Amino acid sequence: MHALDIIQEEHRNLWRIAITMDWVADSLQNGEQVEEGFFVALFDYIQEFMDGCHHAKEDQYLFLAMRRRSPEAAVILDRLEAEHRDSPQLLQALRGFLGQGPRALTGNAEFIDALRHYADTLKQHIRHEEKDAFPLAREILQPDDWAGITAAFSDHHDPLFGKQARAEYRELYHRIVSLAPEAIGLGGRSAGGFAHLSSSSGAPQPLLKVDGLESCYGRIKALKGVSMEIFKGELVALVGANGAGKTTFLRTLSGIQPMSAGKIRFGGRDLSRVRSDRRVKAGICHSPEGRQVFGPLSIEDNLKLGAYLRPPEQLDEDLERVYAMFPVLHEKRQLPAGTLSGGQQQMLAISRALMGRPRLLLLDEPSMGLAPLLVEEVFNVIRTLKNQGMTILLVEQNAFAALGIADRAYVLETGNIVLTGTGQEMANNEQVRAAYLGM
Repeated sequence: MHALDIIQEEHRNLWRIAITMDWVADSLQNGEQVEEGFFVALFDYIQEFMDGCHHAKEDQYLFLAMRRRSPEAAVILDRLEAEHRDSPQLLQALRGFLGQGPRALTGNAEFIDALRHYADTLKQHIRHEEKDAFPLAREILQPDDWAGITAAFSDHHDPLFGKQARAEYRELYHRIVSLAPEAIGLGGRSAGGFAHLSSSSGAPQPLLKVDGLESCYGRIKALKGVSMEIFKGELVALVGANGAGKTTFLRTLSGIQPMSAGKIRFGGRDLSRVRSDRRVKAGICHSPEGRQVFGPLSIEDNLKLGAYLRPPEQLDEDLERVYAMFPVLHEKRQLPAGTLSGGQQQMLAISRALMGRPRLLLLDEPSMGLAPLLVEEVFNVIRTLKNQGMTILLVEQNAFAALGIADRAYVLETGNIVLTGTGQEMANNEQVRAAYLGM
């Protein structure tokens, strides 16, 4: 992976953190209580990852190489490095509000303003790097410069951003995910609300529980009593041959295909007889097989269709969040969706589903018809969503790739679940290897 790709991926995570801070500020202003544990996790992540690792990598490798190649880069880099140095002081000012309990933060105008200021500062800094520094870096740095920078960024033994350090950063990020509201899109516990550290513990309940699901096309029974459980934050793969019923299962979950028997419970609520639009509102968002974008409409209009049930005042933030993940869609946002390549259309289809702020994302054959390099790019996106705590049900004929990233997997044959286990167990199962992996 190229050094700039690594940095931009980190930028996308930091942008989501900034949007999270905006949402938290709105919640506090509206009188909601937020546990201090959330802010401790949030500020720890910013301090350890952004201030301690991300900025240090840029200063020590990318910016230093740019200064060596072009003295004119100093004007841009001096400003960016000054913002790096100022960031810990801004964060420390935010920490100063903690320690008095969640009620002291609710409606606290000074803290709310400070949160919003920090989020705005962070987003502005990312924009400066993306629009000013990175184009200049591409222009002035030579292949040997990039080789050295990328090697440093990819050093798994580096104490600052090696394998162990990255594991610690992921743990900090997952702490934020576990405490963030579901609506933010980080994978929190309840839509629109914040988790309380004092909430009762016990056996986790599945986010989705399907029992004995049946669906028919005329006299043909496509699903024959399918049962499945998916827990919050899991990536579950559903694999099987053509005609096994995988797409029918997703269509039935999203309410497009009628069910003839069984029960669907989502977030503790029975959705068996609920309309498809109500299921979207509940948080089940579907990226369908074949992408099915609206070719004559602009890319941005396609995205807006994915948010048609969302409050209008949240639309700009939703678009910002998606464009941060898929910059190419932002660049081409005014073009007709039909002008995009197959891989870009798949990114658009996934983004359109994300615009609904899913609690459960249904992905149907996202790699279908794509060249191998584009398949890898699509699966990198799915990995990113998984690492952010998104709950995903992935239907995919590329069983090898799907099982490689799945926490758990189900095998569907002619409308019946015949095998289930962890992704690794299924990948090592001789029956699965012979039938679906070509081994």
